[in-house]
Amino acid sequence: MNFIVTGAAGFIGYHTAKKILESGNNVIGIDNINDFYDIKLKNERIKSLEQFDKFEIKKIDLTNKKDVLDLQNSLPNISSIIHLAAFAGVRTSITDPWSYQDNNVNSTLNLLELCKIANIKNFSLASTSSVYGDNKSIPTKESDTTSFPLSPYAASKISAELLAFTYNYHFDINVAILRFFTVYGPLGRPDMVIFKFLKSIINDTPITIFGDGNQTRDFTYVADVAEALIKSTKILGYEIYNVGGGSAITVNKLVQTLEKYLNKKAKIQNIARDPSDIEHSLADISKIQTQLNWHPEYNIEMGINETGKWFLDNLEFISSIKLQD
Repeated sequence: MNFIVTGAAGFIGYHTAKKILESGNNVIGIDNINDFYDIKLKNERIKSLEQFDKFEIKKIDLTNKKDVLDLQNSLPNISSIIHLAAFAGVRTSITDPWSYQDNNVNSTLNLLELCKIANIKNFSLASTSSVYGDNKSIPTKESDTTSFPLSPYAASKISAELLAFTYNYHFDINVAILRFFTVYGPLGRPDMVIFKFLKSIINDTPITIFGDGNQTRDFTYVADVAEALIKSTKILGYEIYNVGGGSAITVNKLVQTLEKYLNKKAKIQNIARDPSDIEHSLADISKIQTQLNWHPEYNIEMGINETGKWFLDNLEFISSIKLQD
């Protein structure tokens, strides 16, 4: 089978493409390899994927409508598009909302048009738990309201979800929306909390905790996310799925877990909570468990062991990566 994975140089895109390739299928990766964060990470991921004969990378900016639609002339018979290319980050979206409109909404529209004209029948879209805003209903169900996003990032993802619905409605494209809850793992992004905390503890530099650290997050290991994405390409119609780890821990407990793994105490500085940050996050994953027979295989301790091992095995490389908000 032939898959398009957008954002193949990105964190989740890399792991998803790798899992597809390991199963013997073909992947066309699409990525513009931008410098949204340290490009050395992106190049390392692409270098790993290029070891597979059935991988091809196309360096295309998905905001360019002509370049995306021109792909119809060079594509093999594509079974599914897994769309992971996007600008991430709640705080950054507040300072540069235009980039999020272009890269998260307009790029999705261009890909949906490609599905229409190239007769690609399956479209899986990466969304986020941020669409729920500061939802007080815990665990959060897919049916909970998404009417009050707290950031342009969340608003852009809701817009992309709605666009995908209209293409399912008018053109019978099967659409799966996957709302991720705090994904982490090896080769992660340098703006992600576990990456930042691990590197800071190892380097004996302070980690920043917004608020008192009692806010909770549902951490989801990246290999589980990749499996959910691949399973989602088999659905018919339009479906929304939460993808979470199945339990939540406080940020303070996360730090303690990292300290235990590294056998080293963290230096902590607390600052005021950002108003765009949600207080608590926990996914109700019963729908994806029932409909797609998907279950998270990694709890937080297992996932930190895998992520920490990658860190310790690649300290020289990681030391060259700049952390960012």
